[in-house]
Amino acid sequence: MLENKVGIIFGVANKRSIAWACAESCLEQGAKLAFTYQGERLKDNVEKLTKDLPDTLVVPCDVTNQEEVDAAFKAVGEKYGKIDFIVHSIAFAPREALEGEFLTTSREAFLTAMEISAFSLPQLSLAALPYMKEGGSIVCMSYYGAEKVVSNYNVMGVAKAALEASTRYLAEDLGKHNIRVNAISAGPINTLSARGVKNMGTMFKHIEANAPLRRNVEAEEVGKTALFLVSNLASGITGETIYVDCGFNIIGIQKPAE
Repeated sequence: MLENKVGIIFGVANKRSIAWACAESCLEQGAKLAFTYQGERLKDNVEKLTKDLPDTLVVPCDVTNQEEVDAAFKAVGEKYGKIDFIVHSIAFAPREALEGEFLTTSREAFLTAMEISAFSLPQLSLAALPYMKEGGSIVCMSYYGAEKVVSNYNVMGVAKAALEASTRYLAEDLGKHNIRVNAISAGPINTLSARGVKNMGTMFKHIEANAPLRRNVEAEEVGKTALFLVSNLASGITGETIYVDCGFNIIGIQKPAE
């Protein structure tokens, strides 16, 4: 499905990362992948996960450093000659902004969350454009907190709302280049970043009890959806937010459990 396709995966922290699940799905279908890491702390994790993969590139990329972003894309372009797809799985907000009330979010925390979690999508899309001459696909990761209030998600919900809006605007801008842009709204998964949100355990139990499938989503299921979106099977889909959350987003007021 992805033979002779080249992708860049942003956001792998460890083997439980949604980004890694996306990478595994794409690798199984023949894609060549480059991986980025943010900071030396994550470098070893990414290198250990990718050391046995064929024809792989691992490069640093801190999205708050434009020179590093440009260098990462240059390295990928020089190695592969093109880029066919991007998986954007980057988000961050200071821990103190993910508890209590959104009302008390500091200016610094707000700007940090927006820059890393939302602005990075158009930033990376612009950097990728010269290397996506044959068209392609860009997929980012969102969450239900972008449209509904989720306790303690706070500024990250606002950033994800900006990310979803950016997806639509980028879909319009990049459509003339035959580049599709979509978001996946995944249910909560026990990843490194999710642990930064207070009371995640309660959220998992609530979804398991109330989602139509009566369970939480698995990272592998998100990875398979990303594979679909970066492949030609999704050639007519752009500007969309696709829910992969065991149906939780459709639920309103329910009758008491029997």
